[in-house]
Amino acid sequence: MADYVLAIDQGTTSTRAIVFTKSGEIHSVGQKEHEQIFPKAGWVEHDPAEIWENTKEVIGTALGKGGLGNDDLAAIGITNQRETAVVWDKNTGEAVYNAIVWQDTRTDKIVAELGGDDGADKYKDICGLPLATYFSGPKVKWILDNVEGAKDRAEAGDLLFGNTDSWVLWNLTGGTEGGVHVTDVTNASRTMLMDLKSLSWSEKVAGDMGIPTSMLPEIKSSAEVYGESTKLRVPIAGILGDQQAATFGQACFEKGMSKNTYGTGNFMLLNTGTEIVPSENGLLTTVCYKIGDQDAVYALEGSIAVTGSLVQWLRDNIGLIKEAPEIENLATQVDDNGGCYIVPAFSGLFAPYWKDDARGAIVGLTRYVNKNHIARAALESTAFQTREVSDAMNADSGVDLTELRVDGGMVANETLMQFQADILGVDVVRPKVAETTALGAAYAAGIAVGFFSGEQDVVDNWEEGQRWSPQMKEAERERLLRQWKKAVTKTFDWMDEDAEAAEEAVEEAADDA
Repeated sequence: MADYVLAIDQGTTSTRAIVFTKSGEIHSVGQKEHEQIFPKAGWVEHDPAEIWENTKEVIGTALGKGGLGNDDLAAIGITNQRETAVVWDKNTGEAVYNAIVWQDTRTDKIVAELGGDDGADKYKDICGLPLATYFSGPKVKWILDNVEGAKDRAEAGDLLFGNTDSWVLWNLTGGTEGGVHVTDVTNASRTMLMDLKSLSWSEKVAGDMGIPTSMLPEIKSSAEVYGESTKLRVPIAGILGDQQAATFGQACFEKGMSKNTYGTGNFMLLNTGTEIVPSENGLLTTVCYKIGDQDAVYALEGSIAVTGSLVQWLRDNIGLIKEAPEIENLATQVDDNGGCYIVPAFSGLFAPYWKDDARGAIVGLTRYVNKNHIARAALESTAFQTREVSDAMNADSGVDLTELRVDGGMVANETLMQFQADILGVDVVRPKVAETTALGAAYAAGIAVGFFSGEQDVVDNWEEGQRWSPQMKEAERERLLRQWKKAVTKTFDWMDEDAEAAEEAVEEAADDA
């Protein structure tokens, strides 16, 4: 009897397969990291072939550890890093270029050219998104414009595009031997190419970007049977972009409910129900989820580019720590940040500023500041950025945040969670099962095949794990926020001809080495 659901979580740094029980608890896990490729400053790539090989491996690991066979699985769900673009040849199954990752900023000139006199909001009424390097559409245009022969092959109908959900699904369902080329509404809403109202591809936007619509996957709901795994013979029945999956796994089904995921970056989503709410405060209007034939549910999203990856940078580039959890040990050695603020605008600033020309800064340095203050400032930057996104959500929705549900790797850091509650002024709540991204995909797939009866099962399974309440006085909170906002302004407008020349010199030196 099929008593489990398998979720594939194809993330920015690793791919995981997690088997869940009917009560929403983890039965077994397989995980494998993939290489982060940085060809130039601001460029970030992944190898699609490596991702697919890792996906197969972690599925085997999860089933092996759990002592399970394919007959034990009711369904498979997929969740994924959104906006990361893969273009591949449908005849050979090979990618024509590495996957261009959501953090990548190489499309800055393409974005500026597309905006022209209309600026960043040119397509916002159609897709809910500003023109930015973040989204998939301009990345696909870059591949077609820069990979030899790609444009001709695309126009001939030989090339396919998808975020990594589509890439994994196509391979799972047979690849060149009849693979299913599908995405769901949440992933499609992150390309800039989907009309939010009709939930279909916009021929206007695709035409402006020079992307043949024959490349685009069929858009389906987040919970229906798309096809069957050719190896496991199990239906693949749920797809949700990672942040929408976490919202689903956190049971944020009521209008006004929100969650914040702390991963490589941070992503806060606010459920706006079946209403499309345009943002006036630097947020994204996106699809939250769509269950089968039911109406689509929409969300406002605040996307923060760099949070967990700042800790990785301190570990890998600076050598401040050897393992990521050590950041908390250092931060707890001091009572405050010593006046030091880190604004991690490595690839510009996302919400609520959307400044591609910003670059990172450490400000407020004095001889008093030590490594412990820097560690604390790194953690605090995550909380400060979240506060700014929360303020924007309050302004757009007219609803004040009453508590924040949190998930993701960084929520294990209790120092950060307490400071987050302090700087927000509301309770921060971590669920018992913190793997809400994979769990959301598992729920969507399970609902599609009747393994779960519907959203109420998700609500019933959700349990509070830990709660942090604010302890900081209002005057201190406001003082710290003023300092943070002053620090952010120091990163603006950094990129100019001189800065670009400096980055190019660094790239040339790296190539020579």
